Amino acid sequence: MIRALYTSITGMNAQELQLNVVSNNLANVNTTGFKKSSAQFEDLFYQTLRAAGAETVGGGQVPTGIQVGMGVRPSSVQKVFTQGDFVQTSNDLDMAIEGRGFFKILRDGDEFYTRDGSFKQDSDGFIVTSNGDRLQPEFQIPPDTVVIEIDSGGLITALDANSDVIASQQLTITGFVNPAGLKATGDNLYLETEASGDPFEDDPGTEGLGSIEQFTLESSNVNVTEEIVNLIITQRAFESNSKGITTADQLLEIANNLVR
Repeated sequence: MIRALYTSITGMNAQELQLNVVSNNLANVNTTGFKKSSAQFEDLFYQTLRAAGAETVGGGQVPTGIQVGMGVRPSSVQKVFTQGDFVQTSNDLDMAIEGRGFFKILRDGDEFYTRDGSFKQDSDGFIVTSNGDRLQPEFQIPPDTVVIEIDSGGLITALDANSDVIASQQLTITGFVNPAGLKATGDNLYLETEASGDPFEDDPGTEGLGSIEQFTLESSNVNVTEEIVNLIITQRAFESNSKGITTADQLLEIANNLVR
């Protein structure tokens, strides 16, 4: 019964983590380019009371053993990089990646990666994020630009009032062998890690990388209905584990009363 108490505690702790993950997904349902997280769990070690295949007194063999588990623990919380829905906008600097890859930006000399393509123009004419971090490779929009065109291959072109090209820049996007290994840092940004592998850069639409869609933003890939169902499952699982603690406590009380 003491074991049941501690086993149920591990279950409650696991469901608390699951609740935190689901809550964060729901909180970011309207965050541009957000990728939902998924929690995975694994069972703890087992106490073997009788090994499977052990020889019986009569010379036979035990077909199944007796093992009692010790509970559960989190094994990972990983980002799920499925494609989010597209939303049409009227901003000519809004971009979405259809397929694999990330925009690369520069912040304080460090390279970060994002799926959030809601870019702006700063006072110097550079294309930046909402936090002022410059898109890489840098492109400075001339002051007399009237129209900005971005094709699916990532070519950014600035046109004047006569529709003449006055500046252009080839945009590249970055891919990773294991994007789930990236470190989320907030602000819709990711950092490379040893688990993600080294970044590789190329033009959009090449080397398996996605293409660029102008006047488009990628929505969060969070499915609200799915997350609500996960909330219900998490709540019921937490209640079940708390019931395990209550039951073990009642049995201990009965056992204590036997000596009276």
